[in-house]
Amino acid sequence: MNERIIKQIELKAPVSRVWRALTDHVEFGKWFRAKIDQPFAVGAVSTGHITYPGYEHYRWHAVVEKMERERLFSFRWPHPADPNDADYSTAPFTLVEFTLEPIEGGTRLTVVESGFENIPPERRDTAFRENEGGWAEQMKNIEAHIRGT
Repeated sequence: MNERIIKQIELKAPVSRVWRALTDHVEFGKWFRAKIDQPFAVGAVSTGHITYPGYEHYRWHAVVEKMERERLFSFRWPHPADPNDADYSTAPFTLVEFTLEPIEGGTRLTVVESGFENIPPERRDTAFRENEGGWAEQMKNIEAHIRGT
């Protein structure tokens, strides 16, 4: 099994616009379909809940790792056995990294999720498969958000 999910898209928007869509918690929530309670801050826990149809029972919980202006935004998020658990602190985490690169006419956005080896083997393949499909969908969502549709 592959241990990393990699998705890439070329967006017809300047890096600054894509950066805002990623790091402004309200904008992030619009395209990602989550209601996030507070602005993102390095080292801080970000909380909220998913609003994506079918996943409303999931809470949004992430720890922001890096915010390197207009280049890299990353966070860790948990993979609990039961998304209804009150305590995510003992769940295995994966790392999500968004990298922005200026290109002619826009921005190349790459998302990499790694750390699936931290998830127990009996749940690892399902988590990988679900997130791989999820990131493919989220790349379409951020593109539509930036286009304004």
